[in-house]
Amino acid sequence: MKRSVLLGSIAAAASLAASAASANTLQEVIDRGELRCGVSTGLAGFSAPDANGVWQGFDVAKCRAVAAAVLDDPMAVEFVPTTGQTRFTALASGEVDMLARNTTWTFTRDVDLNLRFVGINYYDGQGFMIGADMGVGSAMELDGATVCIQTGTTTELNLADFFRANGMEYEPVPIETNAEAQQQYLAGACDVYTTDVSGLAATRASFADPENHVILPEIISKEPLSLVVRDGDDRWAAVVQWVFIALVAAEELGITSANVAELAQGTDSPEINRLLGSEGEMGDMLGLDSDWAVRAISAAGNYGEIFAANIGEGTPIGLARGLNAQWTQGGLLYAPPFR
Repeated sequence: MKRSVLLGSIAAAASLAASAASANTLQEVIDRGELRCGVSTGLAGFSAPDANGVWQGFDVAKCRAVAAAVLDDPMAVEFVPTTGQTRFTALASGEVDMLARNTTWTFTRDVDLNLRFVGINYYDGQGFMIGADMGVGSAMELDGATVCIQTGTTTELNLADFFRANGMEYEPVPIETNAEAQQQYLAGACDVYTTDVSGLAATRASFADPENHVILPEIISKEPLSLVVRDGDDRWAAVVQWVFIALVAAEELGITSANVAELAQGTDSPEINRLLGSEGEMGDMLGLDSDWAVRAISAAGNYGEIFAANIGEGTPIGLARGLNAQWTQGGLLYAPPFR
């Protein structure tokens, strides 16, 4: 039996390798004329349809940038809502071409699930939200609390680890989507809602009385939220990765949606010229034309513009840049050079 299991595993691995070798997602997207992008089921500021049914948000903008670079049309995107339970199956099955949702890069997801994490687009951490009338000022006061938690996420294990390490008990209230979590939390089915702090801020902003809900100060985990593609298709991974890096580099180099067309005509900066295609052949290396980055940046702006417009301090979400600032501003955003 052990030999049969071993042979079965080898056959499965060989099949996976053969499939990966023949993968050409870039060409499939081009032939289809549409990018299929996995997003959340709805999270204000990150990915949610507006009143006209058009998807908007920080994560959505990354999908539109990829579509602009590949298809010359930022609107050529089919947005596929996925939950913590369904997102990886949707990607592995080919239902979506990439994930641009709050997906944490972890060892097991990278290695065991054969996923390819191609760019941390938001540095986050898990936190807790509770009603201000509860009089709780610290997560260390949550012993015995009922906690709403999304299944199929890293938050489940983080929550268990935190309470165990601090000798506290809790009662989990499993939920599948952020909308369900919001409903259960507001209905009093749980005392606390836990997820990434950015998600808590987005959820609180949608409340009729956001001032009556407190995000506690403790951050109990690292949550590097990344764009994800299937493993085994290096060309497609490079396209999604370098489109994202182009948005980060554009902010550092002072390239915006307003000036990108002018700068694309040529500048005194060799790196800007290489990025925007007036020098070199970087587009050819990706299987794209020379204007791919110009289109990506034009779609919704550079990383900073996307952040400010969707989730920044001037929006209802009200998030400061923090770790998501450029490395020159004390943050962790650091674009590899275009050379």
